[in-house]
Amino acid sequence: MSTAAPVSLVLRVRRVWDRLAVYLPLLLMGVMAMTTYWLVRNTPTMGEPELEAAPRHVPDYFMRDFSVKVFGENGKLKSEMMGIEGRHYPDTDTLEIDQPRIRIVGAEGRITTAVAARGLINADGSEAQLFDKAVVVREASTDAQGVVTPRSELQSDFLHLFANTEQVRSHLPVVLVRGAGDRFTADGMDYDNLDRLMQLTGRVRGTLQPPKEKK
Repeated sequence: MSTAAPVSLVLRVRRVWDRLAVYLPLLLMGVMAMTTYWLVRNTPTMGEPELEAAPRHVPDYFMRDFSVKVFGENGKLKSEMMGIEGRHYPDTDTLEIDQPRIRIVGAEGRITTAVAARGLINADGSEAQLFDKAVVVREASTDAQGVVTPRSELQSDFLHLFANTEQVRSHLPVVLVRGAGDRFTADGMDYDNLDRLMQLTGRVRGTLQPPKEKK
């Protein structure tokens, strides 16, 4: 290995992180789409209870096989959130969703999707938690200059999304995959989009495939 190899490796890792991190802010847009459930929550009821009982951890309304879509000013779909069932709990003012599926269409048409076994959204939609087999995928794309951006994927059993501060955190193991062979694993992750900083904690391992030679 030449003396320039370590420097080249560092630059390659930095480029991989930059490209992997691009899709994470798009997922935060999906959190905004989820807040539409407030329309249901704030719908006035026909009558008011005589006595206001202390809230219990019991759902006060359900949504089944639902879909929430957000469109841009041009009428094009920006994001969609679907779920098998949604339950609102008045004591914590949270919405719990079974099998949430989020689909986000970027300005350039690139698709980002997120799935999990369960999701939990707070009152104002500023935080979303994805539990059990959470997977975020940003599909491959080719820009106008013909530059190909490979498919990237983030896997974890827990992802905590913060829309206002543009952060994604996980205290559980994460797997980052890019293209056909670049792969990173860690015991935890803290990504800050405002500072453009991704921190991997615990046992961090990475595999980088050598770039293909140009013909």
